Amino acid sequence: MFRRRESVPFSFVAESERFRSNVTPPPAARASVPELLGRSLVGLTVVAGLAGSLLLGLPALDSGASPDRGTQSTASQGR
Repeated sequence: MFRRRESVPFSFVAESERFRSNVTPPPAARASVPELLGRSLVGLTVVAGLAGSLLLGLPALDSGASPDRGTQSTASQGR
């Protein structure tokens, strides 16, 4: 009686490791000019958003204690 070395459900796994295809995949499609412009526009928008948030957020990060603010204002000097 003939006996298999491996069970039937996993026989395709062993065969797939030995299989080599002689068909090469098609080359990747090159991006067109509108696609390149769109990608660069999205990139510039992201960079501009980060720069703008940094510029608008820096005054909020300031501690508010500056050495030249120790003097009184001119309105309080007249009292």
